[in-house]
Amino acid sequence: MGRKGIVIVCNLDTRGEDILFVKDLIRGRGIEPILLDFSMEEPPPFPGDITTEEVARRGGLAIEVVREKYRSDRDRATNNQIAGAAAIVLDLVKQQRVHGIIGIGGGTATLVATSIMKRLPFGMPKLMASPMAAHPAYIDKYVGTHDITMHHTVLDIVKMNPLLKAQIINAVGAICGMVEMTQGTDIRFDKPCVAISSFGFGEMAVQAAIGMLEEAGFTAIVCHAQGKGDRAMEEMIRDGAFHGVLDICIGGVIEHLFKGNRDPGPDRLMAAVTTGIPMVLAPCGLDILSYGGRADMLEKTKGRVQVVQDALRVQVRTTADELCQAADVIAERLNQAHGPWTFLVPLQGWSSLDKPGRPIFDAQADAAFVARLKQKLDDPSHVMEVDMHLYTPEFARVAVDEFVRLFESARSARAKVAA
Repeated sequence: MGRKGIVIVCNLDTRGEDILFVKDLIRGRGIEPILLDFSMEEPPPFPGDITTEEVARRGGLAIEVVREKYRSDRDRATNNQIAGAAAIVLDLVKQQRVHGIIGIGGGTATLVATSIMKRLPFGMPKLMASPMAAHPAYIDKYVGTHDITMHHTVLDIVKMNPLLKAQIINAVGAICGMVEMTQGTDIRFDKPCVAISSFGFGEMAVQAAIGMLEEAGFTAIVCHAQGKGDRAMEEMIRDGAFHGVLDICIGGVIEHLFKGNRDPGPDRLMAAVTTGIPMVLAPCGLDILSYGGRADMLEKTKGRVQVVQDALRVQVRTTADELCQAADVIAERLNQAHGPWTFLVPLQGWSSLDKPGRPIFDAQADAAFVARLKQKLDDPSHVMEVDMHLYTPEFARVAVDEFVRLFESARSARAKVAA
């Protein structure tokens, strides 16, 4: 294999001089720079290594049509260039010519480059240098659940100047360092992988469970259930990355229903349900809603217990009615499960905030959830109540033992079918 390569995604018609500087910096590190131009507005001042004409044709349109559409149907023009560029980059990856990708530019460049990055393998270095990198309205669309590094240039990528030069050098240093040090995308495991949902209020159980799973012959992969992490976990389950899930922190279900800050979207739990991997669930996170930085929601819930961690993190106790609505959704999803599952209910509290004597503790609301869940499940025997607190190693022991039981049962069933 020859030297490593980095694709530079840009629109040369507006940013030619700045991109040549990027290309020279990368070459200076002993890495092959491959300049991909997706210009849509005007002919570029010089061609890219991959020209905008090539990108347009690969997307399905001639460049003349792309330029016309850019003025009359910009979305179609942009999508054509994304499709064409992504197909070309994926070909280069297969040819082992590309080991990383960097995007440089403003709003359109950020959309195009990150759209390409989302189609590349997990673990491949991906960096977007843009003044849009910190824009709250767009960042989720740019990154989503993918391993994309955003470099906030602060300044627009227009006409080189000393301040912009400093930012571009930092961005290029970052992508070159990633490419030089990357272990690549061929990530292998010698043991079955188990996803564990986690966040701070369930961390003690999660930390204990990691060691217990490893002792039982599994590799534990922790996914931070702050909205993005549990959504990524769902996507990775669908992609076949995990052989089971210890879903201790399922609060994303209620966050989505009541517009909390940790909303993972409308499909929480469904990946394991549809793929049929063994799962053990627990209610950590259902006891609170995250409304930090949300003056409207904090005002709306001001009559409830609110735990202030800091200016950005405020946890509001959920009500029995909210929990019953969550139970309806959870039961409806679990009733569709294709594989084995158990829902563990710790009777002494569901999180580090939810303990007898603590303001968040509400045994009646928790009991209402459990009763509604059992009522709505086709087979309530899947619910296992344990007289302990979730935030303990003892609960982790029960959860891991139950997961191992389900996993072994499923493996035995598969072996019988195969025989």
